[in-house]
Amino acid sequence: MTDLTNPHCEISDLGDRLVVENRNAARRNALTPDFYKGLHRALELATDNPRIGAVLIMGEGDFFCAGGDLTMLIKAQEMSEDQRRARIDALNDLMRAVVACPRPVIAVVEGGAAGAGLSLALACDMIVSARDARYTAAYVNAGLVPDGGLTAALTACLPPQMAAAMALTGQPVGAERLHALGVIQELTEPGEAIMAAMALADRLAAGPAEAQAAIKHLLTGARATLLEAQLTAERDAMATALASREAAEGITAFLAKRPPDFRRLREDS
Repeated sequence: MTDLTNPHCEISDLGDRLVVENRNAARRNALTPDFYKGLHRALELATDNPRIGAVLIMGEGDFFCAGGDLTMLIKAQEMSEDQRRARIDALNDLMRAVVACPRPVIAVVEGGAAGAGLSLALACDMIVSARDARYTAAYVNAGLVPDGGLTAALTACLPPQMAAAMALTGQPVGAERLHALGVIQELTEPGEAIMAAMALADRLAAGPAEAQAAIKHLLTGARATLLEAQLTAERDAMATALASREAAEGITAFLAKRPPDFRRLREDS
């Protein structure tokens, strides 16, 4: 049975698994409120039904998720800080729901994941990725700071120096390097990530639902304190950053397809 929840989120209920597709390929599957609603619905369905052995999250077309839509983020400069915090809390609530879901959640990555799209991939229990995919903590390139629990995830899964390099430079890291570090569960040839994720879902669906739920609770509980602290800290930092001159320059430059001139802002300070 296929349930098209809304134009930006398609949920396919395959009996022993759910496949959730972010349908926003024209914006490289940037996150939208409709996708939030659809993924929340899928996670609630999985929570309530032990028949579901896994939730697979993928992007339409050839890219997993580009994170926040900068054409929308530029409007945040006109909001109050409380309004900006509320928008970030919506993202944080989605990450909490992914982590709290008792069923294994698998990110199926083609092309790459950037910004909050990387946050989403790392919030999942496992990542199956095309070997040519690239992963980018792209916030700094737009004069912004990470959100969606990304600093907690990077700190937990990477050496400190590599986490710092990703967050501070915004340079992409290839899937093969992250696989070597154990961040990515399985590498595939381009276009084949969904098939490998389906095979992984087969194994999970054949396992004991209650034991798997207990194991996931134990695993996520070990990092819950750090995650919760960073979600709050990131929200406050991002709410401030969105109103800054650096964000205005970074986002405007991205939309104009030119390099941002952060050096000028340093000199003008």
